[in-house]
Amino acid sequence: MDNPDELMEQPDLAGPILFYNEEVIEHFTNPRNVGELPEAETDGYGLVGDPSCGDQMKLWIQVREGRIEKIAFKSFGCPGAIATSSMLTELARGKSIEEARRITDDDVVEALGGIPERKKHCSLLGVMALQAAIQDWESRTSEDGGARP
Repeated sequence: MDNPDELMEQPDLAGPILFYNEEVIEHFTNPRNVGELPEAETDGYGLVGDPSCGDQMKLWIQVREGRIEKIAFKSFGCPGAIATSSMLTELARGKSIEEARRITDDDVVEALGGIPERKKHCSLLGVMALQAAIQDWESRTSEDGGARP
């Protein structure tokens, strides 16, 4: 090759994503909304795990006037699980319960700009934990006889 810059050029590949992109790496190295909500601030809690890969996720939500005001998570797993959990919390925060309920794993993957095919199951953890937390919130509010403030 006459031009050394040609070595740096990457062909435009149309196929499955094989590596983590910059957005996924950013959410893995600087995850958003990590931690726990104190019990007094927790209106819903979800715990899910995927025994096939060893990942586990805990997720807390605080609901005010039908919207997710605060959300926090702890994810024990691979970079894909942590990045997708971080993105899921960003997508859900501020949404109404009905809007949050409609978030899919495809929404999370798309917001991250894609993740490797072999890691797509990781994106399910956040969505499943959010659904579990919403169900927990619903059961708590029905036990209380109505919605919380």
